[in-house]
Amino acid sequence: MDHDLDHAEDLGLFGPSSVTWKVHHEPVLLVAGLRSLYLQALHPRAMAGVDQNSGYKTDPWGRLTRTATYVATTIYGTTAQAEAAGRRLRVRHARMRAHDPFTGEEFRIDEPDLLRWVHVTEVESFVSTARRAGLALTDSEVDAYYAEQRRAAELVGLDPASVPGSAAAVSAYYREVRPELRMTRAAAETGLFLTAPPVPWKLSLPVRLGLGPARLAYLGIAGTAFGLLPAWARRMYGALGLPTTDLSAALGVRALRLMINAIPRSLVEGPIYQAAQARVAAAGR
Repeated sequence: MDHDLDHAEDLGLFGPSSVTWKVHHEPVLLVAGLRSLYLQALHPRAMAGVDQNSGYKTDPWGRLTRTATYVATTIYGTTAQAEAAGRRLRVRHARMRAHDPFTGEEFRIDEPDLLRWVHVTEVESFVSTARRAGLALTDSEVDAYYAEQRRAAELVGLDPASVPGSAAAVSAYYREVRPELRMTRAAAETGLFLTAPPVPWKLSLPVRLGLGPARLAYLGIAGTAFGLLPAWARRMYGALGLPTTDLSAALGVRALRLMINAIPRSLVEGPIYQAAQARVAAAGR
């Protein structure tokens, strides 16, 4: 009984009063996840690590589901669940190696520099997308979000002190790392794949018939995600970094948020989130 009570009162790494829960309650963050992948592909070693170890091209939707489950577990799971998910990820990464696309050097994909790049691009994409979609966040809340997310960074094996913990620190980090970024062949192929991945088989018939509503919907989401990239990242992909693109992307993600929020919450809230809400209710929070 005591164990059950402790489990019920365990609100995880963040809890309902955190900025993290406020940000990740937004279903529109599916756009943020896609944005982060466009960004991550621009780091040659990080891209090589994915390209040489991942089956994302043969099972993109499965990989997306596994990633979403991991993020949901770290955000809304109990402390034990989040820590266990982090351990499993660290063990899996520790076995993986890749070769530098320029030097041929073999490297571990869990090098701190690579883990930090993936972490920063993810959390920056989450909070910037939520804000541009219309979620009211003060500057201090944005800084608090980055500081809170150092706990998520620790799960993957990073020293929290080495991870940017404020908006200013994130901007400085991007300035520091930009000289290392390149548009490699693997990045270009990944960018194209992210924009037009294979449609799940259940939706393939309308596509073959020339209708393709699922394809059109996805292209709209991908275009919005791409438009939300920093201007320097869009230019690396060969697109224009114009302010008008920023404006149209912001309008697009706001419209997406309105449409998604019109869907009954019971249809977009997963079991991990629902379990977290049950623990909140049991704890009287």
